[in-house]
Amino acid sequence: MRGTRMGDRLLHLWTWLVILWLSSPIAVMILFGFNDKQSKSNTTWQGFTLRWYGELFEISDLTTALTNTLVIALVSTAVTVVIGTMLGLALGRHRFRGLGATNFLIFAAISTPELVMGASLLSLFVSGNVPRDSVTIIVAHVLFSLSFVVVTVRARVVGLDPSLEEAARDLGATAWGTFRQVTLPSIMPGVAAGAMLSFALSIDDYVVTSFVNGSTVTFPLWIVGAVKTGIPPQVNVMGTLIFGIGVLIAIGNAIAARRRT
Repeated sequence: MRGTRMGDRLLHLWTWLVILWLSSPIAVMILFGFNDKQSKSNTTWQGFTLRWYGELFEISDLTTALTNTLVIALVSTAVTVVIGTMLGLALGRHRFRGLGATNFLIFAAISTPELVMGASLLSLFVSGNVPRDSVTIIVAHVLFSLSFVVVTVRARVVGLDPSLEEAARDLGATAWGTFRQVTLPSIMPGVAAGAMLSFALSIDDYVVTSFVNGSTVTFPLWIVGAVKTGIPPQVNVMGTLIFGIGVLIAIGNAIAARRRT
């Protein structure tokens, strides 16, 4: 009994150590957003200041890169959610020839290294004489995040009670009415989870984007390019705000899910 308690305590301690280790880069980013930078380097703590929050958009190239990232993430997420939801519904409800191959392709897209996907997309665009810009970035982001939306929506569809839709049709609801009033609200948690995952993958991506961006610069690309000259504190502030918004959305979803149950 005493050995079991000791094992539980060690397990809890190890869990908290892992959490602290994983959170340490985020904590450093947040901390250095308040660093009173007096030199070119922003790697040494030089004092506390709120100056960089007031001068958040002083670097025009960085602001443009952040805007590009947010626009690309929003557009690619919208496209991915629509296509992924339809595919998830089809794969979760129907059995057809080629279902196994389709499932294989979906999970293959998830497991494919970003380097391979980026190189293949670059070859596709170059061979087709497609100019690389924000549109090609959106296409690339849709392709690598689509499978994640399909998987989450499909998991939700498989758990649906088909009698609810049958009851709606028996009461005179049209196919669209049944989908809008019964099916979509039932699968909305899966759709929302897929949307958040797609948005996070898009806003965070560097490898695939670096292959297909052309002259368009996103937030991750700008940061990597600024390493040689020194990363300004505004980068830490922007990263902090993005992280904070993500945490608030996650908390809101958790509260909404608890209320639904």
